[in-house]
Amino acid sequence: MKSTKKLAFQRLKKNKIAMVGLAMITFLLFLAVFAPWIVPHDPVEPNFGKRFLSPCKEYPMGTDDLGRCVLSRIIYGARVSLQVSMTVVGIIAVIGVTLGLISGYFGGALDELIMRFVDIVLAFPGIILAMAVAGALGPGLFNVMLALALVSWTGFARVVRSSVMAVKEKEFVESAKSLGCSDLYIMTRHILPNVITPVLVLATLDIGFIILAAASLSFLGLGAQPPIPDWGSMLNNGRTFMRTAPLLTIFPGIAITTAVMAFNSLGDGLRDALDPRPQKELKK
Repeated sequence: MKSTKKLAFQRLKKNKIAMVGLAMITFLLFLAVFAPWIVPHDPVEPNFGKRFLSPCKEYPMGTDDLGRCVLSRIIYGARVSLQVSMTVVGIIAVIGVTLGLISGYFGGALDELIMRFVDIVLAFPGIILAMAVAGALGPGLFNVMLALALVSWTGFARVVRSSVMAVKEKEFVESAKSLGCSDLYIMTRHILPNVITPVLVLATLDIGFIILAAASLSFLGLGAQPPIPDWGSMLNNGRTFMRTAPLLTIFPGIAITTAVMAFNSLGDGLRDALDPRPQKELKK
């Protein structure tokens, strides 16, 4: 019999859409990490003598209203978007998993208190609440990350809570309790490893959502401030010139769409590959 991990990996490899998503994510990470050595021009230095150039050999995606290389700004925008999304997902995963573990394991009044707080947060549309928080804190990348983290952790809490409630009734947990293991030890050593699968899937899917949400806030002027290259702010800047230079909105729009689709495709593939329900044996 093949191990569960090997079967999951083989299922993922057979999912062509997921593998395309993984390839695109790898490419975006490469651009983000090596941006300073890849970009053909300075992404923030204006060159007023080369404003609104069409795509050419020197400027493959043309230039914007200040003569800056659009391709260079797109590449640096990947660095900003991935940094924001992965940081936010890391924060909300820690918050959500911690609260979900506590709520599902202890139950009772503590469970009710945490879940009612989750319901209160979910009562507001996520992006609207993030806009309100970011607006109150003021524009800036740090404030955007904080706003998105404050409103996006609820999914992790609910998923982990439901998984913990199922796992804590298993025999190995009862055995650990009978041996006198502490609650913290049981939660971190016995329960958490058995509920991590849905967390990984949700984290992958949430990165795409956070990229889109961060771009939306930047489009509204609440995110990255000029001259920082950011896909959302590039869209906002380009909409003024949609009739005369539509490529200024098309290129960052394609970048956002590609990144979101890549993470969503990989997340869907991971969900199918890690599905614990019985599946047909893969052909060797």
